Amino acid sequence: MLDIDVFARLLNLKKPWKVNRVRVSAAEMELSVWLEHRPRTEFVCPECQLPLPLYDHAPARRWRHLDHGGYVTWLHARIPRVYCLEHGVRRVNIPWALPEARSTLAFERHAIDVLRETDVLGGARLLKVSWDEAWHLMERAVARGQQAKKRRVIPYLGVDEKAVARGHQYVTMVCDLDRGTVEFLAKNREKSSLDAYYASLSARQLTGIRGVAMDMWDPYIASTVAHVPNGRAKIVFDRYHIMKHMNEAVDTVRKQENRSLLADDIDLLTGTKYLWLYAEENVPEKMNRWFAVLREANLKTARAWAIKEALRELWDYHRKGWAELYWKRWYFWATHCRLAPVRKAARTIHRHLDNVLTYFDHRITNAVSEGLNSKIQTLKKTPMGIAIGTI
Repeated sequence: MLDIDVFARLLNLKKPWKVNRVRVSAAEMELSVWLEHRPRTEFVCPECQLPLPLYDHAPARRWRHLDHGGYVTWLHARIPRVYCLEHGVRRVNIPWALPEARSTLAFERHAIDVLRETDVLGGARLLKVSWDEAWHLMERAVARGQQAKKRRVIPYLGVDEKAVARGHQYVTMVCDLDRGTVEFLAKNREKSSLDAYYASLSARQLTGIRGVAMDMWDPYIASTVAHVPNGRAKIVFDRYHIMKHMNEAVDTVRKQENRSLLADDIDLLTGTKYLWLYAEENVPEKMNRWFAVLREANLKTARAWAIKEALRELWDYHRKGWAELYWKRWYFWATHCRLAPVRKAARTIHRHLDNVLTYFDHRITNAVSEGLNSKIQTLKKTPMGIAIGTI
């Protein structure tokens, strides 16, 4: 009887619900609590809130609750059903969990707190749930937050992808660039992932979109063109992603040249990978003199780095026309440099040039998205941090 009273208080049960019995399984490290309602209780129709007599019960089910003393705790109950003349047979709402949920509200609140402080895999281990269950908890939190938010026009969006687990698992993230808030998350990085966001917007919200910053990822491009009025002209390929392509080209040149030099017992480029990825002004002070020597050493890598640095100046222009003239000069240099990785990167950017130059129409970047990603640590914290509006 003491166990029943204790759990009735812990669960904060209100009439007509009460604890019927409690069972502890030491072998399975589980604690089960059975709930029932008092007899001759009326329940309200979940649709119209009309008080109605009990019709019958749905089959027994269970909900994951907060652990007690290291024991995984489950609540068990049969949900009452009522018969409404207008809406038919309906399961009533229960106070400890949301409809269709497999865990209690208390557990979901705790899970969100845990997942905000760790990654998905770590949070799943702490909560003793699967990765999919942790993801589902996050989805539900985000959905509740979205429902609680006022519908507003967001003029500038950032669309980005983020790896969330091994095996090339990604999520698509949409954020408000002006407010720095995450607006939407979806599994994968497919066209359908972003389609789901645009489909949730009204015609007024879609028309109100002025610019969308993104990587040169075809599924995101196709989704934006299909849903956003005049979407092609509103896409801005993010400068940081463009520079990432150039950094990768520089690193490829370095690796090729380093192998060639090592074959001649020259280790000049050994251990210099990250030096060539720095922007000139960000090279660590203690490395400045050594880096200057490398840049004067007639290296292919130094030429690739100089071309990469020159591209950064494109975004310093204030007028689109002048920027386009600068691009033509840079593109000629990059495609005649006899460095295959640099030529390939330059041609990739050139194929998407129209939406590189739309930067000068909208002047937006995905820096906000990248900042959120760094906080989120591969989604790991993302969905939780934006579980806008909590449970």
